[in-house]
Amino acid sequence: MKSFFLTALFAVLYFYVPAQTDNKIVIGKVDSVYSNILGEKRKVWIYVPGMNSGNADPGNRYPVLYLLDGDAHFQSVAGMIQQLSEANGNTNCPGMIVVAIPNTNRTRDLTPTHIVSDLPAMDSNASQNTGGGENFVAFMEKELIPHIDSLYPTQPYRLLVGHSFGGLTVMNVLTNHTKLFNAYVAIDPSMWYDKERFLKATEQKLAQQKYQGIKLYLGIANTMPGGMSIAKMLKDTTAATRHIRSIFALDTFIKTNKQNSLQFAGKYYADDDHGSVPLITEYDALRFIFSYYKYKFTEQDFTDSSTAFVTRYKAHYQTVSKELGYSVSPPEVLTNGLAYQSLNSKFIAKAAAFYKLNLENYPESSSAYVAYGDFLVLREDTTNAIAYYQKAYAINKSDETLQKLNSLQGNAVFKLSADQLQKYAGVYVFESLSITSAVVLKDGALWIAVTGQPAYELVPLSPDTFSIKNISGFKLHFEMDGDKPSTLVSTQPNGTFVGNLKR
Repeated sequence: MKSFFLTALFAVLYFYVPAQTDNKIVIGKVDSVYSNILGEKRKVWIYVPGMNSGNADPGNRYPVLYLLDGDAHFQSVAGMIQQLSEANGNTNCPGMIVVAIPNTNRTRDLTPTHIVSDLPAMDSNASQNTGGGENFVAFMEKELIPHIDSLYPTQPYRLLVGHSFGGLTVMNVLTNHTKLFNAYVAIDPSMWYDKERFLKATEQKLAQQKYQGIKLYLGIANTMPGGMSIAKMLKDTTAATRHIRSIFALDTFIKTNKQNSLQFAGKYYADDDHGSVPLITEYDALRFIFSYYKYKFTEQDFTDSSTAFVTRYKAHYQTVSKELGYSVSPPEVLTNGLAYQSLNSKFIAKAAAFYKLNLENYPESSSAYVAYGDFLVLREDTTNAIAYYQKAYAINKSDETLQKLNSLQGNAVFKLSADQLQKYAGVYVFESLSITSAVVLKDGALWIAVTGQPAYELVPLSPDTFSIKNISGFKLHFEMDGDKPSTLVSTQPNGTFVGNLKR
């Protein structure tokens, strides 16, 4: 089934990886905001989907994940989100902006109350610096979040993720500033803090307050002494198990007090300690929080000729919109691929419904008009095809669209002879993608194919530049070394990619 699906959508998922420039791979940027509340300048590390790869869509807006101890977890969380939201066509969660907050005074900022001393690990000098948590929350709420919303393409859905003392902060914000975030991830939180007084206060608020629409994921590491069982740990009273006992107590309390409407999940990771548990917890938390997000394709979706699939597909994104609290349209590139697959299967009404869905959701997209125009050409509806190409050309002014219009209107179109096309034939290697693409001359036309995939006819737009017949949004340009090609540059909806001619 997976192989069938990928083959059907080859035209839109082909070459889908981030672009690289200047021999560097950059995943984010450093920003800063001066905090009057904290009396200091705070750096933040920012990841926005596609912003450094050349694939950013200026029309997209994203949920925001705020990450405590940001310098320790930024790379892994940003990479995880990219993997779950877009790599290899994945849609397990939405693409998200990551705002990672490095520490300046960790103990001050990530502890909710002031204490004198607690565990031996926290000496009196350190404990004197505790209790700045409320100021830190105020910094996030009144200074950092407005700064991010003013400069970056955000949606009104926010997550807070924290580990250890950061997890303690997560629980503080959840119970005392509940609506500041939509979802919370507490990773092995230090619920032992202040002789568990904070734990007791947290339990009281969890019992009394309502958390409708709020999600919490709790990850628990194995910090027990070697050889100890959970049953023995729960009965233990020594300092050695105080950390894990306090988190198990929180987990048990939440599970037995479901009247507060909190959407909760948690897991004990027996094979992970305090240092290794963040990565696996963050992954499981994203899958829990966005469990509704991925559309689960079935074989019937592709073999049924009716428009029932289109109805289910639209309903799914209505559910996603309701969960996130803002409108989410089906991805244009994916929808176009589904339309093309339906057309290739000769499911005409189904294909038309997918093409029209993109027109409804993306009325400013020239690609949507071109794609529907291509469909109408195949249906021999020339009059309406011209009308849609004209709408597209008014937006994009592209040579490709003009070529289509000229062809339908009987005007002169650019052509190349078989002898002129022959020079472009060859094998092009996209090394960073481990993909080899063959360009061949057949029946007086140029065709391109990846091994194991169907071939697609190329249509000349100008010397060295081609489109793909009946597939919108693709432009292939051969860079020449004299009269011979050296590289093939593919510009398409998901980025620009370069292949070198195999000598």
